[in-house]
Amino acid sequence: MLRDLGPFSDWVDAARRLQPRPTAPPGEETRGRLRQVLGFTGGAEQPEEVSEGPAWERGGVAGQELAWSVGYGPRTRAVVLRPAGVTGRLPGILALHDHSGFKFLGLEKVADIPGAPDYLRSHRDSYYGGRAYANDLARAGFTVLVHDTFAWGSRRFPLEAMPAPIRRLADAAEPGDGLLPAEVAGYNAAAAAHELMIEKYCALLGTTFAGVVSHEDRVAANYLLSRDDVDPARLGCIGLSGGGNRAALLLATHDQIAAAAIVALMSSYDGLLDHNVAGHTWMLFPHGWARHGDWPDIAASRAPLPLLVQYARGDELFTAEGMAAADERLRSHYAGAGDSDAYIAQWYDGPHRFDVAMQAAAFAWLRDRLAPPVP
Repeated sequence: MLRDLGPFSDWVDAARRLQPRPTAPPGEETRGRLRQVLGFTGGAEQPEEVSEGPAWERGGVAGQELAWSVGYGPRTRAVVLRPAGVTGRLPGILALHDHSGFKFLGLEKVADIPGAPDYLRSHRDSYYGGRAYANDLARAGFTVLVHDTFAWGSRRFPLEAMPAPIRRLADAAEPGDGLLPAEVAGYNAAAAAHELMIEKYCALLGTTFAGVVSHEDRVAANYLLSRDDVDPARLGCIGLSGGGNRAALLLATHDQIAAAAIVALMSSYDGLLDHNVAGHTWMLFPHGWARHGDWPDIAASRAPLPLLVQYARGDELFTAEGMAAADERLRSHYAGAGDSDAYIAQWYDGPHRFDVAMQAAAFAWLRDRLAPPVP
């Protein structure tokens, strides 16, 4: 018996018999299939009507707020961070905010900017070792872009636009640890249910939630590439959890990503069955992808692109078996692509997180992979 399926537990075996999951090897064929599954691909994918907001400098970081349009919905809010006093081109990094069931805000979860609310301290303590890691990444020598993506922060759906049964979830939401304002806790509760409705709309429109999010991440990547303080040959991305999910999709769908770090978001699909399906976002399940391959196949689709995956052995969102199977599959793909050393797996004890030690290791890896070529 599978705990989520009860008397339908044998449905899993029936599905496996009728639709065995193939392996999708690295290469353009796999990436083409992924783009077809995701939908919302193609076109220039450039930001429109880019505007610059306030600039500031503190703690060794120079920052500036930005905004642009992706052509639909509210304007996207973003921030660019650089080491203060440094001029010239630096490697560019997209620091991709997490999902975490926290959609009221996006970029502020990982970037310390003027006006960031105090209630984020609990979130950062739980997942980021108490830090806004994008600022530390900038201090480490990168031009860092953090942006809100589809359904988060400035790109969130207004509560009043949600169906009445979903709006009522906001009224019934528990305050949790009491550190979040009622408005924020209520919105996050409603947004969790609303994601299913978004996926239904995506199905009607021939796309996927993952596809729309990834499209907006590519728009952000193209903005970063347009800056004269970024070396376009040295572009990377990094993210925890839902941010790692976004990093996997971005590296697979944007040709100019040169290195990617995925934190606490790696498992085989079979490793999720009966354990972790309900707690995950639709971004992890692009509809139809399982007919072509597994989740690690997406992350390896550009092998031997430099790839770092950090695993947490006590991760409550994944099973040990699922993470181990993903690691084995990634190793096989990279060996087949001719460069086993281009994939690095780092294993940490403890729960789902991106703490200070993990950040230091990831930043060092990114510096090594995105260093300028030796003359």
